[in-house]
Amino acid sequence: SLLGFSSALIGNFHISLTNFGLYSLIILFIIIGLHILSNNENSLIPSKLSILFESIYVTILSMVKSQIGSNHEIFLPLIYSLFFFVLISNLVGNIVYNFAITTSAILTLGLSFIIFLGFTILAVSIHKFNFFGTFVPEGCPLNLAPLLVWVELASYCSRAISLGVRLFSNITAGHILMTILSNFLFKMFTSSVIVFFLTLIPFGVFLG
Repeated sequence: SLLGFSSALIGNFHISLTNFGLYSLIILFIIIGLHILSNNENSLIPSKLSILFESIYVTILSMVKSQIGSNHEIFLPLIYSLFFFVLISNLVGNIVYNFAITTSAILTLGLSFIIFLGFTILAVSIHKFNFFGTFVPEGCPLNLAPLLVWVELASYCSRAISLGVRLFSNITAGHILMTILSNFLFKMFTSSVIVFFLTLIPFGVFLG
């Protein structure tokens, strides 16, 4: 932990600030700061940052509205906040020597499980027993219905894990690949003058 605090007056109370907590706070302040800077209330001419954020908002709004329908305004703040949290987390993680919080399985699996559980409870409260009809494929034979129900149920519940694992594995694999490539290029560039120029040509083409 980077910073810790203990209090004997409250029993075994202990609070600490880890890399995960520090970068989570940094990402939170970045998101809030960007939205404050993009605020265009005091100017008639929108700034480039304001236009960018308005474009992102309109894009997310159209996607949410097309998928959810008339009740899209209820879920838009959650989806919009989640989008920016994941986006800024990944961008901050791409900076050299920074900690990427999305490489933590606790965060990605926790987010996916909580959101999955929340939307499932909401769906059951709205649709009641009609919700369970989604586990019975339309037009399936009656004798196969018990088997297909379990298959559909397993497929539905696996989303709580698959969505979190997908984000975690993609970011982790990307960082591992960048580490391997950077170590390889460092050895190639520092081996000899001839190898340096032979490596520089494909490296320049790759960057171009």
